[in-house]
Amino acid sequence: MDAVRVALLREVLAGTEWPAAARRFAGALRSSVLPNGGGLLLVGTVEYEPWHLAAHLVDEAAWSGRPELAPTLVRHRVRAGDPAHLAVGLGRLESAGRGATLLMVAPRRPDAPLLERVHDARRAGATVLSLEGGDAEVRGLAHETLTVAEGAAEVDLDTVQHLVSAATGENGLPTVAPGARRGFRDRLSRLADQLTAPPPARW
Repeated sequence: MDAVRVALLREVLAGTEWPAAARRFAGALRSSVLPNGGGLLLVGTVEYEPWHLAAHLVDEAAWSGRPELAPTLVRHRVRAGDPAHLAVGLGRLESAGRGATLLMVAPRRPDAPLLERVHDARRAGATVLSLEGGDAEVRGLAHETLTVAEGAAEVDLDTVQHLVSAATGENGLPTVAPGARRGFRDRLSRLADQLTAPPPARW
């Protein structure tokens, strides 16, 4: 989702909790990943693989100049012949320890083997974050969680993933000194915010 569409989405959701909640969660993700120079693992459930979030985080990592934010997508089923970036299986979680960040996306309760692996990774020192649909055990495993309950009035989990990935990249932009030239993406985001802002009141 490009900067203009994200700005429009935030405009639609203005007045709800979601833009601020997504930025808070993105900040937690960034503060875990950047000091460790990367190590972000992204995993879903057997029924739900977060392909789009992985792709958006890769884009945001490139646009923000923070390659550490690009995740490794951990998959439940890896087939012979899959390209290298799609051939990382659940065994990768066994080596997730201190310095690793594990982001789990779980619209519904994951199966027991995945929960056990995530629990083991946390005990080994990994930071666990979850985007989830309201399961108490998933929330209990995570250091930071963002809950999108099924049937939420304003958003669904896919929409929140767009907000989180965009906020992760924006929050990762380097500080710009006064008078310095801003990057293209930063200027585009500011322009989008201006274009979508309501007109000034006329009295």
